[in-house]
Amino acid sequence: MRVLVLGSGGREHALARALHRDPAVTALHCAPGNPGTAEIADNHQLDPSDPAAVTGLAARLRAELVVIGPEAPLVAGVGDALRAAGVPCFGPDREAARIEGSKAFAKEIMAAAGVPTADARVCSSRAEAEEALDAFGPPYVVKDDGLAAGKGVVVTEDRDVALAHAEACDRVVIEEFLDGPEVSLFALCDGRHAVPLLPAQDFKRALDGDAGPNTGGMGAYTPLPWAPEGLVDEVMATVVQPTLDELRRRETPYVGTLYAGLALTSKGVRVVEFNARFGDPETQVVLDRLATPVATLLQACAIGGLAPDARPEWHPGAAVTVVVAAEDYPASPVKGDTITGLAEADAVDGAYVLHAGTSLDFDSGRLVASGGRVLSVVGTGADLAAARAAAYEAVGKIGLRGSHHRTDIARAAAEAVS
Repeated sequence: MRVLVLGSGGREHALARALHRDPAVTALHCAPGNPGTAEIADNHQLDPSDPAAVTGLAARLRAELVVIGPEAPLVAGVGDALRAAGVPCFGPDREAARIEGSKAFAKEIMAAAGVPTADARVCSSRAEAEEALDAFGPPYVVKDDGLAAGKGVVVTEDRDVALAHAEACDRVVIEEFLDGPEVSLFALCDGRHAVPLLPAQDFKRALDGDAGPNTGGMGAYTPLPWAPEGLVDEVMATVVQPTLDELRRRETPYVGTLYAGLALTSKGVRVVEFNARFGDPETQVVLDRLATPVATLLQACAIGGLAPDARPEWHPGAAVTVVVAAEDYPASPVKGDTITGLAEADAVDGAYVLHAGTSLDFDSGRLVASGGRVLSVVGTGADLAAARAAAYEAVGKIGLRGSHHRTDIARAAAEAVS
């Protein structure tokens, strides 16, 4: 199978790594990819959100499967263009991708499908925002209605901060605060059926103890030893399948990963948000544990042939990923600093490094930081404690001036089962 992966981050490196390890994959390409994917695939420089450029490349490569990593190409209609050209594509079309591209649309779908979620109001003016903030009270939850790379949400006790965020966006969704721990669940969908992957938990705040500003994600782990029994089956029955059914009823069948961000509240499971693609950094740990060859699963979704009773197999043990971020991330990440120690990190038993925001300085040959989240360091082990130990030992080998990372990824979960 000839496969093309679109995107350039840690999620795409994780996808490429999983596909590279699949014996069914005979040729692997990434566009644009990164220095990490270049070690296992052929990189091609193009804008992954340009439908014509992507379909042209897919035709030249005779791609039998295109896997769309980020959300921007989905909302730009790259999936539509590929399908129109007869290329199997893992990723929803533009209309279905609105489930991430518009928080208001997602709420509309959930209401129609009877999916449990937070009460919310869509606001387009200061007066509407003020009224909604007063109605729901603190903690205030304000979400940019459009794409915001995982950073368009403000949760705060400060009404002025909440109102300022609302005014900075064209349109926002203001909703009630959901208590309880959050869980990410990916479901692979072929438009009619869905298959769940392992649930994971990520860490959005920049600093230890869930302090600091919101980010795209500073780390993740799986499995979740504290998750209630039957959680996955419940979510598939009450969240994922009703959502697929509603989208199909609207003649926009959903093909790809439906990412359900969930809160396990005192009143039961509630959907915090939907994303139209694999999450980053949860993908790094979920795919690490996946034993079933991934290419066949993704292609089955792309061609509408997913077995409804299929259940992937999983490696035993646990995986933890820790994000190494550039100085001043997420505000104004410093770019261009040299990265060292990757070979030493990869040599740590049970650990490996995935590139996220890196590039090669062609004049000097140096690997440098080119984004906010620079690396995802994955540790694996028999349990969460062993996986954490491997990940943090590898992080300690990496040099990047001014970089920072959280030291508490999966700590509470590991200590709870020790």
